[in-house]
Amino acid sequence: MGEIYRYVFVTDAEEGLIVVNVETLADGDPRNNFLKRAATWNEGGILAGARHITIGGNYAYIAAKVGLVVVDISDPLHPRLAATVPLRDMRASALQFRYLWVTTAEGLQLIDVTHLDKPRLIPGATVPLADAQRVYLARTYAYVAAKQDGLVIVNITKPERPTVYQKVTFDGKLNDAEDVILGTTNASLFAYVADGRNGLKVIQMTSPASQPNFYGFSPAPMPELIAWARTPSLALALSKGLDRDRGVDESGNQIAIFGRVGSRPFNRTEMERLFLNSRGEPWKVSDTPSFADWAPARVAAKR
Repeated sequence: MGEIYRYVFVTDAEEGLIVVNVETLADGDPRNNFLKRAATWNEGGILAGARHITIGGNYAYIAAKVGLVVVDISDPLHPRLAATVPLRDMRASALQFRYLWVTTAEGLQLIDVTHLDKPRLIPGATVPLADAQRVYLARTYAYVAAKQDGLVIVNITKPERPTVYQKVTFDGKLNDAEDVILGTTNASLFAYVADGRNGLKVIQMTSPASQPNFYGFSPAPMPELIAWARTPSLALALSKGLDRDRGVDESGNQIAIFGRVGSRPFNRTEMERLFLNSRGEPWKVSDTPSFADWAPARVAAKR
């Protein structure tokens, strides 16, 4: 398991990145569960105003005043600045495959992180939104908590050409959306929305009754408001459960136990061979050898 899994990483608007060792929580003894910071990092004040963090393998993607700050945390006690991307009022981010989706004053924006330490903004993929806050990714859809615009569902089947699928407000009942988390229970997909002054809302996205194709890979959402709980104070954020759907993280650190003796998952270099060509670019159809390219060599080999 990677070294980063000994720690939790906390962002602070003034102190920057705070690293906390949490190994004591794994020893089964509740009497010694006292946590202390192991390191604090804010080189040159680069993390001033830090407000959100997304971890992708050995890299932390942090929202700060300057925009996106990418920090190499492969050595958790000695973080290192890897890259920055200037963005206007970045709020949050979410990572899926080769893309990091971020919310900013512009709306929902897309950053290519095919190479984890070399982020590249895709300007043409911006989805304008008046007040985008948190974002959650679920296969071919991005769910954006967009304050007065409620929950905005964006189709990201073609990441560099996203389209708004639906803006969900339930006739104005969902009008202060701050955060959203999705989860599946049995045969249904649910969205949990922190709706600011309105409290917590639960939205059923798919069900056998509303979506006949609910068993598909990524069925189209059919939002239905099914529960609403008032909260004593503003509902501003939600926690996310642990994803347990893969054997390794983005850098190739093993995060699940394999059942076969002697087996191991691919490391990062091996993973890249599956989707990058010899130039370090994503594979395209044109990179695939045609029959005319390899048939003569095959014939010559037979001779």
